[in-house]
Amino acid sequence: MADPVQKHIVAYAYQAWGHARPLTILVSRFVKLHPVQVTLLSHDAFFERIQTELARCFEPGEQEYANRIRQAHAHAWPMAGAGPSTPLLSVGSAQFITSREADENFRLVWEKLVAGAPVTCEKTQVVHAARPKPDAVIIDLFGVHPFKSIKAVSGDSIKIHVWHPALTYEIFWFWGPEKVGGQGNLRLKAEEEARLTGQAYTDVVKKMSWGAKGDVVRIPEFPPLYDYEYFPQAFDMDENMLINVLPYVHETLEGSDGVLLFSSETFEPGAVAAVRAWYAETSRPAYICGPLLPSGSEAAKNEKKLSTEAEEIQTLLDTTLKTSGEHSLLYISFGSIFWPKAPEKLYAVLDVVMELGIPFILSHASPFAVVADDIREKAKAYGKGIISAWTPQQMILDHPATGWFIAHGGHNGVMEAISAGVPQILWPFLADQPLNAIYMTDTLQIAYELIEVRTAHGLHPIYRNGRTPVGTVDAVKAEVRDVLAKAFGADGAEKRARLLALRERVNRDWEEGGPSLRDVTAFLQSL
Repeated sequence: MADPVQKHIVAYAYQAWGHARPLTILVSRFVKLHPVQVTLLSHDAFFERIQTELARCFEPGEQEYANRIRQAHAHAWPMAGAGPSTPLLSVGSAQFITSREADENFRLVWEKLVAGAPVTCEKTQVVHAARPKPDAVIIDLFGVHPFKSIKAVSGDSIKIHVWHPALTYEIFWFWGPEKVGGQGNLRLKAEEEARLTGQAYTDVVKKMSWGAKGDVVRIPEFPPLYDYEYFPQAFDMDENMLINVLPYVHETLEGSDGVLLFSSETFEPGAVAAVRAWYAETSRPAYICGPLLPSGSEAAKNEKKLSTEAEEIQTLLDTTLKTSGEHSLLYISFGSIFWPKAPEKLYAVLDVVMELGIPFILSHASPFAVVADDIREKAKAYGKGIISAWTPQQMILDHPATGWFIAHGGHNGVMEAISAGVPQILWPFLADQPLNAIYMTDTLQIAYELIEVRTAHGLHPIYRNGRTPVGTVDAVKAEVRDVLAKAFGADGAEKRARLLALRERVNRDWEEGGPSLRDVTAFLQSL
């Protein structure tokens, strides 16, 4: 029997590792589950990382599957045995999460893909042979301009699914309709207010996208909270995002043919059900597809290749396990974008950690991260701490020495930590992070949240408990001492037990009969 005709999927995540990494893993599962071919688009900065991430998803001998992902240039797989090359196509550079230049490059690539013409990779300048016209495209939540380009070139002839790489509950405040607590169509609201008041549209929309008036917000299954609680840390958002991206996300979600949710239905069943109900009103599907972690036999070894300190980190983990036992090390990371604008509060945390004799690993992958030389010297003299620009996070979380994870609460890290059974101490900045902190701390009771580290809007009263942070370095130290004492004591053990029970259920989401395997299979069969 002849092989079935392979459908063609184009997938494009923006330049945030928490967006790009899980989508990379998802498309590697596509090609194993169904006879599809994938064109995976990237930005220059993540090109090599995604190459390595793909290598972590395939076994030696799975060349047939791997070759279904469009190749861009010859690149030997960092895996044992003979393997295929699985590079991808870059649409150029992006300074922050996105850029207008990358958006324009996407439009040019899309025109060629739809025409069935050869495509040139911006990074390698390699020309790739034509493939059939795409049957579907998965576009990043923030890909509002690529979304418009797809519609302008293809109309409704190609299905567009939005990639939502965050906590599903985030939709209800930031992007959803007002009837479920969302902000609705920010663009139309800003245009109307600008018309009525005479203010410049750009000024109005920036306030709406990034402003806080002290209004009380109510979203499904959450306690009421003030709108400024979505911004517990000061963070300078890129103006292009505020004016040209965020106001259009609602329209992108409403205009899409479906949405792929990077979360776990087991983790947040109520939110997933609510999004499904919203999309069902217009007969559109919402697919759940998390957690997404590389699981190939070479996954751990290949992850180490991304960090120059990988062997030093491995040694510290192994030594800590021997000298201090299981669950004794503290891992600290704010992901690939975020970093405290008040670094003295992070340094205060490190002071307490070293005062208590806790081994630690600090990752500073953000382009905004700066670690003072005296802090590096102090950690070096301490002898039980490593400060690294890029860490093999999955390896660290999977190691039995790792006990707790101080993190910003981005959903990629949350899913990794849950899958590894490592409880978190959360230090959220914005977006879905504050909601993750509330949900895991108050609802699921599997985490702690640091309050005194807050800055700017975060120093206002908290609705659900009436607490007003002091925000001083002394207050940070006192809170961290208290939280770490609980985390490494009986209270933390109870949280870990609840987390491990959740982990067992979440890690079955991709097994036979699990919701993620069911939904992703349904998505592929719908093409």
